[in-house]
Amino acid sequence: MGAEAEPFRTVPAEVRPYLAELVRRTRAVCGPGLTGVVAVGSLALGDYRHGRSDVDVTVLVQEPPPAAVLRQLADALDHRQLPCPAAGLELVVYAADFARLPSGEAGYLLDLNTGARLPGRAAFGPDGGPSFWYVIDRSVAHQAGIALYGPPAAEVIASPGPADLHTAIRASVREHGDGQGHLADNRVLNGCRSVTYCRTGRWLAKRDAARQLAATEEHFRPLLEAAVHSFERPRTAARPLPAPQLREFLTWARARVDEHAPAADA
Repeated sequence: MGAEAEPFRTVPAEVRPYLAELVRRTRAVCGPGLTGVVAVGSLALGDYRHGRSDVDVTVLVQEPPPAAVLRQLADALDHRQLPCPAAGLELVVYAADFARLPSGEAGYLLDLNTGARLPGRAAFGPDGGPSFWYVIDRSVAHQAGIALYGPPAAEVIASPGPADLHTAIRASVREHGDGQGHLADNRVLNGCRSVTYCRTGRWLAKRDAARQLAATEEHFRPLLEAAVHSFERPRTAARPLPAPQLREFLTWARARVDEHAPAADA
C-alpha cells in the first residue's frame, strides 16, 4: 500500500486487506472523480467486533457519475466478487458537494449492502425509505471518520444541523423500539448511544455508551450489562434479553431523547 498504508493501521487487522482492496477497486472504477473514502460506524468509533459488526464505508465523488459507473462499482464490491470478512459491507456514495453541507436528507447516489450475513441491496438514489441512517452516519463520520483515501473526514463530510440530527436520532430510537429486523442487544445499545449523544453531543461506541449509562441508571444496569455481554458474541450466538425490561428501557430511552429536542424542534 506504500504511502497509503498509514490510515489502514487505524482499523482492525482483520479487515485491513479487505479495505485496502475496496479502496483500490473504488479508485479503479471512479477514476479521478473519486475524492474520498471514509471508514465510519463501528470502525470509526473503535468498537468493531469481528463476526458481529458490519464494515461501514462512505465514498465521495466530485460529480454524480453515470449510472453505469455506479452499477460497475456495486458489482466490483459485491460480496461474490470481493468477499467481505465482516458480517457485511454497508457502503454509501455521495456527491462531494452534497456531503460537505449540513443536511437532513438521505442524499445518496448509491447505497450498497452486501455480505454473508447482510441482506443484499443496491439502491441508486434515495428510494423513499427512512433517511435517519444516513444522517446519523454522516454525523459520526464528521466526528470520527477514518479517511482511507482523500482529505480528513471532518473537512469533506458535514454534520447535520441540530434539528435534523435530533429528528434522525428520534426516528432511530423508534425504529429500534419496534424491533423488527434488529437483535435485542443492538436495540438496547442503540438506545444507549442515542441517549448519551443527546446528553453529551458526542458519539460513543455502543458498549461505552451502555457502560456510561449503567454507571448512573442502576435500575437498568442488569439489562445493559447483559446487552453488552451478548453484543460481544457473534450475531448467530446473541442472547435473548427479558422482553419486559427491554420494552421499559426503550420507552425510557425514547423519552430521554425527546427531552433533548432543540428549541426549534420542541
